[in-house]
Amino acid sequence: MFFIALVVCGWIFRTAPWGRLRDSSQLNLLLGFAVGLTLVWSLKAGVKPGLNLHMLGAMAAALTFGPQLGIVVLALALTGITLNGSVEWQAWPINFVLMAVVPVLVAARLHKWVERWLPAHFFVFIFVSGFVGAALAVLVQGCVASVALVLGGAYTADFLLSEYLPFFLLLGFSEAWISGAVVTLLVVYRPGWVATFDDRRYLNGK
Repeated sequence: MFFIALVVCGWIFRTAPWGRLRDSSQLNLLLGFAVGLTLVWSLKAGVKPGLNLHMLGAMAAALTFGPQLGIVVLALALTGITLNGSVEWQAWPINFVLMAVVPVLVAARLHKWVERWLPAHFFVFIFVSGFVGAALAVLVQGCVASVALVLGGAYTADFLLSEYLPFFLLLGFSEAWISGAVVTLLVVYRPGWVATFDDRRYLNGK
């Protein structure tokens, strides 16, 4: 996992739109997102050691900042909960991959699918990408994390299927509403802050 985390960090360093952060409002938004997610991630429910449940904010971050900066936001949140002792530093690389890289890339891919196959409409952006996409990103992240736990020998597949994965259905519902609400507020009041929202695509002529 350390090698994967290193490759992703290199990709982000080379390709992220760092120029956006020269705008103080964008930088403040990114840091505000990170602080907010740090607080949200600190409020978690534990099933067993290593099986913590909390909302991710991956779709909201991916839609607002794009995939590279979205991963940066979640990485900062992960660093925050690591600094406060919720996670050990040795586990940072694997948590970075499973809790930041996987959900943000899944969220970004889902949004690309929506853009390609569904009508370019404001409500499609909000309800399909913002709401439904957020829930699906959490469910996929839960499945990937469960596979990693099984391959690592931490828990059996039967245990995870019965005692861990079902909770992601409830988590996905909560994630959908909160992520969708955040995206809706940003698009309505500060559309220029949402990197993936284009007025010409979603509003002009509608």
